[in-house]
Amino acid sequence: MTPSLNSIISRLHVKQLRLLIALGDHGSLLKAAQQVALTQPGASKALQEIETTFGTPLFNRTNRGLEPTEAGHCAIRYARLIHTDLTHLREELVGLSRGRGGRVAVGVIMGAVPLLTDAISTLIAAHPEMSVEIVEDTSSALLSQIDAGRLDLAICRTTVSQTPQHYESVKLQDETLAVIANVRHPLRRAKKLALKDMEKYRWVVYRANMPMRLLLEREFREAEIRFPMHLLETTSAFATLALLQGNPSFVALVSIDVAQFFASQEMACILPLRLASRSEPYELVTRKGAPLAPAARLLIEALYDKQGIEF
Repeated sequence: MTPSLNSIISRLHVKQLRLLIALGDHGSLLKAAQQVALTQPGASKALQEIETTFGTPLFNRTNRGLEPTEAGHCAIRYARLIHTDLTHLREELVGLSRGRGGRVAVGVIMGAVPLLTDAISTLIAAHPEMSVEIVEDTSSALLSQIDAGRLDLAICRTTVSQTPQHYESVKLQDETLAVIANVRHPLRRAKKLALKDMEKYRWVVYRANMPMRLLLEREFREAEIRFPMHLLETTSAFATLALLQGNPSFVALVSIDVAQFFASQEMACILPLRLASRSEPYELVTRKGAPLAPAARLLIEALYDKQGIEF
């Protein structure tokens, strides 16, 4: 039977978490003990105490050393998360004690990356001691991380959530989409294109049921053209760019901000295809009722300033 949460909290120590991490890194009790400044018997006793605390064996003892069980892998993963959170706590406390700095964790969907990085550049210029963690993912994944307290805020969309009422959201910017390609694409010099002209090319797109993908499917449907069957699906801007660089015939649907950034660096070209459908706007999202750290407030102010929104 798994012990109660109160039992685990009262018995678990930070040094035990460090031992778990070291055991995950080395698979050796001796090396782990050396890393956390324990004797080998002391580390063995600490491991027994940890397994008693969790009520289950965390490692199998083998001739090759200690191999984590399924429960062990789980415990090591959460030990790393707790250690990281404590590191971030210290960074934020140091910033607060100095009257500046601090730390903020922010999520962003691919299309809004240029919008976010522009605001962060302004913020860091004014607060050089601030630390910022940027997580790029889908709206659904980012909202889950906000729920778990791992992100202070995110630029994404609450429309993908079944419980949008759990969030505070402010519209930041409408999203305009563009089609990009390798600078050597056969259509790079075209003056005007229709969707029919793009039918034979391989598309790099978001996964099914995501807003940008649904918009593209609607464009094909309204043009009475069959949607491409063989797609390259990714939510990564870097993967999108790498695919375009690797094959001059590929095309990709991205936000105009991402498209203009790639084009300005001569990494891709924007094809003259006008899309009739409108995409959903970007939202700045926080957890409803959750207190905002000073660093998070500063980033929100920077984002609002860029969009002319009053904080």
